[in-house]
Amino acid sequence: MTPSTQISRPDLPHPLSLYQPSALENLIHHLDGMAYRGRDDPARRMQFVSRGCLALSGYSAAVLMASDAGWMGVIHKDDRVVVADMLASSLRGNGRFELQYRIRTAGGQIRHVRESGVASGEDGCMVLEGFVMDVTSQQRTIRALAQAEMRYRTIFEHAQEGIFQSSKTGRYLAANPALARLYGYASPEELILNLSDISCQLYVEAGRREAFLHLMATAGEVVNFESEVYRKDGKRIWISENAHVVSSENGRFLYYEGTVQDISERKHYQQQLEMQANFDALTGLPNRALLYDRLRQCVARSARAQSRLAVVFIDLDNFKFINDNLGHAAGDQLLKIVAERIAGSIRKLDTVARLGGDEFVLILNDLDSEAGLATLLERIRLRTSQPVQLQAQSCNVSASLGVALYPRDGLDEQTLLRHADVAMYAAKAAGKDNLHFFTGQLDRQSDERFTLEREMRLALEQDGFSVAYQPKFDRAGQIVGVEALARWQHAQLGNISPDRFIPVAEECGLIQPLTMAILRQACRAVARCNLARTRPISLAVNLSPRLFERDHLCRELASVLADCGFPPQDLELEITESLLLGDTEHIIGQLQDLKNWGARLAMDDFGTGYSSLGYLVRFPLDIIKIDRSLVAGIESNEQQRMVVSAVVTLGRNLGKEVVAEGVETPAQLQFLQEMACSQFQGFGLSMPLDEDALRQLLAD
Repeated sequence: MTPSTQISRPDLPHPLSLYQPSALENLIHHLDGMAYRGRDDPARRMQFVSRGCLALSGYSAAVLMASDAGWMGVIHKDDRVVVADMLASSLRGNGRFELQYRIRTAGGQIRHVRESGVASGEDGCMVLEGFVMDVTSQQRTIRALAQAEMRYRTIFEHAQEGIFQSSKTGRYLAANPALARLYGYASPEELILNLSDISCQLYVEAGRREAFLHLMATAGEVVNFESEVYRKDGKRIWISENAHVVSSENGRFLYYEGTVQDISERKHYQQQLEMQANFDALTGLPNRALLYDRLRQCVARSARAQSRLAVVFIDLDNFKFINDNLGHAAGDQLLKIVAERIAGSIRKLDTVARLGGDEFVLILNDLDSEAGLATLLERIRLRTSQPVQLQAQSCNVSASLGVALYPRDGLDEQTLLRHADVAMYAAKAAGKDNLHFFTGQLDRQSDERFTLEREMRLALEQDGFSVAYQPKFDRAGQIVGVEALARWQHAQLGNISPDRFIPVAEECGLIQPLTMAILRQACRAVARCNLARTRPISLAVNLSPRLFERDHLCRELASVLADCGFPPQDLELEITESLLLGDTEHIIGQLQDLKNWGARLAMDDFGTGYSSLGYLVRFPLDIIKIDRSLVAGIESNEQQRMVVSAVVTLGRNLGKEVVAEGVETPAQLQFLQEMACSQFQGFGLSMPLDEDALRQLLAD
């Protein structure tokens, strides 16, 4: 009797009893799954099942072997037809089969199983022997992986940022549509096919791929790796890459994987911010901040190389005149033209920057000699001074240049800039359109100017200025007015003359508060003197041309006189011819405002400048003051006497009051009286007086 015949009869001994029971039973019954032997019939009734069937299906071996529904009754009803078809197909082949399907356990659970086995004929019947194991957890994992891959694929395909996988040799292994669009390709396949060498074809900057590989080798990743790259059409964009190394389970390198973002807009915005922070918006030249940084670097490099460099301060001489008369648009155009001329005159290793307004600074490196430097700067000066066509007008502009040399004139950028500035002011003082090198004497003058400015500010805060009064006499010898003269007696510096502190006040912007302080003192003093007089004396005050740069001069003067209770009709405002060289329409308007307010206007120092007779007609002047240089020597110089006489006659014929300054001798006074000059002042008549002495003189 064969073993199969015995197994098919439940009253016979278990077939395993024919073998070595202890070893074989342990082997079969401890398998994680169900070993079986059964008939190839529609129900697949079992002849033998191992005890693993209980854990697998919830049915015991006895129940399964006794069931007429057989194993097919355990299989999920939706899978039975498919299982039967697949089994039949396998049996028509080599007799071996491997199936995967679902079962419903005795407790109603659905499990995925994998069945493998073989069919053989026995006594004219087909017998199936095989093994069934639970693969539910594996199927769950497979489904999860499939879902994850599907999600990843969806993200990969539809992501807005580029995603890639690349090799060490610089080829793209995979790319998503977003990356293809980013680089200008129609599809990922086209990108992978055409972009075969990332290092040479993608990055604009040489060595960028090597930097990427170095970071990957040392850190295993790159974060915000910014680069400029080429698109397919040759245009450049900026990208940011985040990537990491992907390795196998045993640590073998597989590929680089990462993402790419287009940051061109942000990069361009950053570049704009950098331009605004470091470059002049009008001329495109480096601004003050970048100038300091470059000069600091150049000084450090010159110190290491023991070479020389020059810092050159350039200031346009008559820019304000052009700007005021032709307008700011013309002034801006002039600055751009000058910037182009200067930039075109220097080497690439040098720097030209716009410091502000009409001031430019040059940094000239690796100088061979001062003679060569002087030649270069003279060429720049001449080129800058060429006529400029502005608003269909040919305009002349000149420049004053000041030079400081490293290391002779300074060892740091601040000192070099200050000394170049000092030298530039010396060039202007020498007549403008000039070039001046820094010297120790200029440094002393600069220190003195700085000291005067500092002490002047303190003096203005502490009422440290006083006023002296220079009397004016009429032809009868009566005092008819006084000229207020600013005086400054310093505790440490002693008596500081107006010739020293007035120019400093004009340069540093203190002339307005100084003028108002002197005017306030003088108005109060003369008002006190006039209290006891039936005929009040007038007060003359000098006005700097700088004051007319302001738009509210008349209102400021009126405010001071109102505080002091001084009538404007007793005030004479003295101006110089240099004022009339500026924006004439603007000046005439301001002078007319002063005239309408009630003050009288006097031209001071007439005869020392252009002395244009047109001034006397065009400007609303009341008084002409003949300069002391014409008065001196009239008693002995007949030609000079004729000039003064002509001025007096002209002034009287124009209805102007004529005042002679600098009268020193009785002979000068006699000649001026004979010329019918109206008023006189000078040391020969009276020295400048303080308020007490003036009141005494008036009383006498």
